[in-house]
Amino acid sequence: MPSPLPADLTPTELVELMQRLTLEEQAELDHLLTAGLPRWLPQVGPQTDALESEADIVFYGGQAGGGKSDLLLGAALTRHEHSIIFRRESVQLVGLEERVARILGSRSGYNGQAKVWRLPGATPRILEFGSVKEPNDWMKYQGRAHDLKGFDEITHFLETQFRTLIGWMRTDNPSVRQRVICAGNPPTDAEGEWVIRYWAPWLDPQHPNPAQPGELRWFVTDEEGGDREVPGPEPVMVGGELMTPKSRTFIRSSVDDNLFLQLTGYKATLQALPEPLRSQMLRGNFMAGRSDPVWQLIPTDWVKAAMTRWSPRQEKGPMTALGLDPSRGGADKTSAARRHGAWFDVLVTAPGQVTCDGPTAAGFVAPLVRNGACICVDSIGIGSSALDFIKGLNLLVLAVAGSEASTGSTVAGNLRFRNKRAEMYWRLREALDPAAEPPIALPPDQELLGDLCAVRYKVAQLGKAAAIQIRDKDEIRELLGRSPDKGDSVALTFVSGIPMPGPARQRTAREVPDWRVC
Repeated sequence: MPSPLPADLTPTELVELMQRLTLEEQAELDHLLTAGLPRWLPQVGPQTDALESEADIVFYGGQAGGGKSDLLLGAALTRHEHSIIFRRESVQLVGLEERVARILGSRSGYNGQAKVWRLPGATPRILEFGSVKEPNDWMKYQGRAHDLKGFDEITHFLETQFRTLIGWMRTDNPSVRQRVICAGNPPTDAEGEWVIRYWAPWLDPQHPNPAQPGELRWFVTDEEGGDREVPGPEPVMVGGELMTPKSRTFIRSSVDDNLFLQLTGYKATLQALPEPLRSQMLRGNFMAGRSDPVWQLIPTDWVKAAMTRWSPRQEKGPMTALGLDPSRGGADKTSAARRHGAWFDVLVTAPGQVTCDGPTAAGFVAPLVRNGACICVDSIGIGSSALDFIKGLNLLVLAVAGSEASTGSTVAGNLRFRNKRAEMYWRLREALDPAAEPPIALPPDQELLGDLCAVRYKVAQLGKAAAIQIRDKDEIRELLGRSPDKGDSVALTFVSGIPMPGPARQRTAREVPDWRVC
């Protein structure tokens, strides 16, 4: 009879001992350890911590190989009655289906056409698989009730897809908890950066109040549709409505915590990856080398540098322009960017449902103007009505139609612009160039960062000349899952032909409509 194992044996030492066993001895040990136990058990450490976490929304991730997908499947198979696990594309679900079959020992109860697994037993369970390849594919699952919603490779999803899909979290069984579990590695491009913003206390090194792995933080949705962190789980008033906060946490995964992959030498495979993949997958570095797409108009590093340069000012100097991107409803916002030379003030926004017509949009922007600065208004749609009412307030205004032709060219003089929208965004790019003098400073704002980094361009033919053409607003909306309102409002202040302020325009308080109510 072999001597008992030391009580303080570490996982690494256990792996070393197991590697000395023959295949037959390993199989016998596996049988002895698992006989009479459920078919799936969490591994001791972070995987168990994530499974047992009290958070409403858990993000388990970081390093590759930490058993992230297994956590999603294990929670569905052992803790919940009706679960759904999403991947961005349906072809990516094959690995999850095969893993469930290995855990259960068969494919009994699985309907491959509907992608539904019905598991009999003392506690009958249903496990569905879903995919949302296109931005609006979330509608396929609208109103579907689940007590567990899982997201595998969360950084592949659009933010609006995630937020919308978790909205229908409910169950008829009060004894079954409802929660969201996300699994994933660091984003590999700027389009996945919303994950860093959503779990900022754990993932953003610049967050003013960082959280420890596994620590719970509580959030509510504010009046503008964004997140507001609150002290605890007690209900809070938001815009006259009492709201119950939801808790979130992040728990870091590691290949070192996965005994099964340690036996296969998977860590050596991760160590052999080129940078920045090695830092992302092996070390779980959420800040490592997210390379920009080749045709990204404004480099991510330029935008981040502009935000690093920014600091609040008491003396802001004269306002030189104000960009206004109006919205009349939905999830879009009306956004105002106040430019003071090379420095931008904090962006001001209002929900589209609030600025629902021309008078309220004009009332929103009028109090923000200083020094007779020109208001550059996106004049398409609701912007045309806002334009008329702003003029009626005797304020200096410039109508900007992004589709109109531009006569400008790049600083280098070798490229023209397809239209005004391409012109104003390229001028913004030139101002963000680290070699620009003086370089502009933008307020730190993750939505603004996402908006500016989502713009793509190409060089097209315009007559006999080459011209810059950029992705239109609807294409950016599909990429981000929302409208780039903040980015557009900043870019509007770089359009050509902005008039200088004339004599001060006087108005009385009675001439400014109340934008807060429609």
